[in-house]
Amino acid sequence: MVDQIPGVHHVTAVASDPNITIDFYTRVLGLRLVKITVNFDDPSAYHFYFGDELGRPGTVLTFFVWPRAFPGRRGVGQVTAVALSVPAASFDYWQGRLEAHGVRLEPPTERFDERVLVFYDPDGLQLELVAGPEPDDREPWSGGPVPAEHAIRGVYGVTLTEATADPTAGLLTQIMGFKFQGAAAGRYRYTAGAGGPGAIVDVEVRRDLFRGRVAAGTVHHVAFRTENDETQLAWRSRLLAAGYQVTPVRDRLYFRSIYFFEPGGVLFEVATDPPGFTVDEPAEALGAGLRLPPWLESRRAELEALLPPLHLPGQPTPTP
Repeated sequence: MVDQIPGVHHVTAVASDPNITIDFYTRVLGLRLVKITVNFDDPSAYHFYFGDELGRPGTVLTFFVWPRAFPGRRGVGQVTAVALSVPAASFDYWQGRLEAHGVRLEPPTERFDERVLVFYDPDGLQLELVAGPEPDDREPWSGGPVPAEHAIRGVYGVTLTEATADPTAGLLTQIMGFKFQGAAAGRYRYTAGAGGPGAIVDVEVRRDLFRGRVAAGTVHHVAFRTENDETQLAWRSRLLAAGYQVTPVRDRLYFRSIYFFEPGGVLFEVATDPPGFTVDEPAEALGAGLRLPPWLESRRAELEALLPPLHLPGQPTPTP
């Protein structure tokens, strides 16, 4: 019996400047930098993780940092927007905060009984602050510059942009256990598990767009949660039986992952909840310096020489 996917585990995007990225997501959005490591498939590049106090599944945004990367292009076959959950009473606070920091944003709108504020990170990644009809009881990171009563609770959901909805809808509902919730203006909503914040996938049909190009300011992949190694292997077997080409399990140290492309071309991941980000440093020291997996530790001096110096929150001097 394959377990039910409870929602989004994390979203990984591409950034072009490590220090600008850290500054924006910690100082402007108030997230915690919970891990500084490298892209395990390309160790010459940083991989940053931002989230709540411990980087719990469902709160995490991650970035592959490729300096001087060309701008990407949002289009079909991509996650084109990442929604973050905030309290309904915090909308005026966030609009004022983003304006004060010179962030490009659009006027607030409504969608599926939600209030939505669209804005863009320094690379042009489309983000949304969303206050939904259901309260989000997740505890935010309260050690940053944003007061806890206004702080981001975690990922609300993602938008997949597709040329047609049906093939992706078939995967979500018939294989992955999502439920169809409704449609409006070419947008089709699906929810995982118990639904609510952190469990939402919207499929937006856009036949007027070219295929997207993954580079700076775009999403690389979206990961969905599974309980443990056993349930992950069950998902892998189910996806293989349905005809999907699924990678072997890959050890990401903080979780284990399998990857496959959904019918529209978006890269999906199924990631285990454990072991989490405290596996290699204590909770109070998360994000304090470069962490490497055991199989790369022997290359530390080489990699530190390649990686740009970082200006970390609370540290007066750059650190490699």
